[in-house]
Amino acid sequence: MNMKVILTAKETGDRFSEKEPVSFSGRRASTHIQLDPEKKFQEMLGFGGAFTEAAAHSLSLISPEKREEIIHRYFDPAEGIGYRFGRTHINSCDFSLGNYTYVEDVDTSLKSFSIDREKKLVIPLIQEAMEVAGKELSILASPWSPPAWMKTNGEMNNGGKLLPEFQSVWADYYSKYIEAMEKEGIGIWGLTIQNEPEAKQVWDSCLYTGEEERDFIKNHLGPSLEKHGHGDVKVIIWDHNRDVIHERAKAVLSDPEAAKYVWGTGVHWYVSEEFENLSKVHHDFPDKHLIFTEGCIEGGVRPGAWDTGERYGRNIIGDLNNYLEAWIDWNMVLNEEGGPNHVGNYCDAPVIVDTVNDDVRYNSSYYYIGHFSKYIKVGARRIGCQISNDSVSATSFENPDGEIVVIVMNANDHEEEISLACGEGNFNTTLPLHSIATFMIR
Repeated sequence: MNMKVILTAKETGDRFSEKEPVSFSGRRASTHIQLDPEKKFQEMLGFGGAFTEAAAHSLSLISPEKREEIIHRYFDPAEGIGYRFGRTHINSCDFSLGNYTYVEDVDTSLKSFSIDREKKLVIPLIQEAMEVAGKELSILASPWSPPAWMKTNGEMNNGGKLLPEFQSVWADYYSKYIEAMEKEGIGIWGLTIQNEPEAKQVWDSCLYTGEEERDFIKNHLGPSLEKHGHGDVKVIIWDHNRDVIHERAKAVLSDPEAAKYVWGTGVHWYVSEEFENLSKVHHDFPDKHLIFTEGCIEGGVRPGAWDTGERYGRNIIGDLNNYLEAWIDWNMVLNEEGGPNHVGNYCDAPVIVDTVNDDVRYNSSYYYIGHFSKYIKVGARRIGCQISNDSVSATSFENPDGEIVVIVMNANDHEEEISLACGEGNFNTTLPLHSIATFMIR
């Protein structure tokens, strides 16, 4: 049995650094991790990030060489961190250059439907990423708001609800989008019903209760997708925070007529780190799936910050250990102020580009995500992983080729000695303070 070690650490300068294999001995450290490959859980579908208009616009303002480098560092399976998923927006979102839709006002026939806006920035970026990945990506599409004329408040921003008389038209809108993207060579893997259906935001937003989401799927969206030949597209509910994910999933999935159209439940990380709520959904609805659909660092860019990466690490481990099957970051790239964002809701991203000086910065979050996405392969199965105390956090998977992958994070202000056991004997090593390590065992 041999082990490969990849390390990223705050103080040592290590970034995806391959280290000397750790020693094998019978000694057990006070922080001990026991693996059980016989105990198997969910299968991993992959990792990814969001193709927003803001990300695509930011990349359009830097040199072609820097743009190509970033895309490769995300999607190249050998040189990059192996992204296989992407998320994009149906109509505009806050990380667009402004509000927009795909139809003319009050066009209930949808004859004017056109995604020409996306052909300028978003679609070329997706196409380039697919080329670098060497295969079709799994693209998840989410609406932030229907057109203003379909809503109770008459605008795309500030919440409002979908008017009952336009539910069928809105359901058909999703199919129009799927077909338009397919014409550009981009298959839509999945759809969420609504981004953050419980949040009245100053940007593009629309409110649904769990019962309204249930009825829209059961009576409109599900039948419309089947009628138009898109019944294989994965329908994902909720697409919001962990705090009430169980209640919201139950509202839809307890109804067999709605549940038959639903693939799974989407989750964001804002407000709550109650990871155990994902397990509640899994145990009540074990035939349905769980996917992380959005998370980011709010409040603008955080140059050089390390806690941002640790937030990613903590959340990914917490979700994976509670049956999550796919993980999608929010904006892959933003500009020097954390935008563009048409309402000034600036955020951080794993990659920040200085569009003035043509410079690229890879944040700690990029490396923390990569410790999972680069090494946990599509089709990997989570295996048993018991830690003797809470000094570190960890998750473990068995790749399809039999390789065991263990990701361990030390968020402490001091180094941590650990031992790792898979079978007889222990691997012993010391994790530097504020570090994350991926161990690969064959």
